[in-house]
Amino acid sequence: MPLSDLLPLGQTALELGLINALVVLALFLSYSMLNVCDLSTDGCFTLGASVGAVVALAGHPYLSIPCAMLAGMASGLVVALLQTRMGINSLLAGIIVNTGLYSVNIAVMHRSSLVSLNRAETVFTLVRRLLEGTPLAPFSKLIVAIAAVALVALFLGLFLRTRLGLAIRATGNNPDMVRSSSINPAFTTTVGLCVANAFTALSGCLLAQSQKSANIDIGSGMVTAALAALLIGNAFFGRKSMPWRIFGTVFGAFLFRLVYTVALRFNVPAFMLKAISSVIVVVAIAAPYLRQKLPLWKRRLALRRKEGN
Repeated sequence: MPLSDLLPLGQTALELGLINALVVLALFLSYSMLNVCDLSTDGCFTLGASVGAVVALAGHPYLSIPCAMLAGMASGLVVALLQTRMGINSLLAGIIVNTGLYSVNIAVMHRSSLVSLNRAETVFTLVRRLLEGTPLAPFSKLIVAIAAVALVALFLGLFLRTRLGLAIRATGNNPDMVRSSSINPAFTTTVGLCVANAFTALSGCLLAQSQKSANIDIGSGMVTAALAALLIGNAFFGRKSMPWRIFGTVFGAFLFRLVYTVALRFNVPAFMLKAISSVIVVVAIAAPYLRQKLPLWKRRLALRRKEGN
């Protein structure tokens, strides 16, 4: 593959990987830190995309970002209330909210399944206009994505060091100990899910504005892809310090998106991409177990060879 094809390929993978890294950071907070598997990710991502698209279409591209994040926080609040106040299992609560968000997203998009932003100003078009005439103009999307991920990663790193952040981490490790320490685990769970879903909605908002459209299926399979990226990052940086673990989630998102981009470059059918995601998740989850069992299998194989001789 010539270098002239590799550079645009890498730039596209980096742009999409960074935008999707916001969802991976959300799962890092909810799944890795809080130990809650939130299955409302797909619907929350679409919610952020639809709210961001509608607000940008109304002529407020910068306002679309906080509006999308607030909508995501509302989604996370509902998931948390179902878990902590109504005694619903976390998996079931996520499924319920994800199902309900389909109708909410259709309503937000004015009873349509598609919102086009071809003639609307977006965050990316505004930044490109600011950089017009400079060498950075072709990289306007990349600059916005880098800025968003850097701010979210910095916020997350600092937040997890605060007293509330440490309480959230403790809730994921041992909720009974947290309860005995006069910390309300329902409150920490609610805060963690609200922050995580705000990140997810921000990712949806940026992706919709990046591709100049939002549709009702834009978040389909997002939780699987984000989980795969999270596990890939953990495989490389899972045992290191917190800043490195946060960096690992971003790296995993880029690596996962790079696999997607290369697959498309080699004309892999689009309908096979979901299968690729599933295979990557299986490999990422099973790799530590297989690595642990490998010495035992080697010893068994060597013993069988000796017995055969």
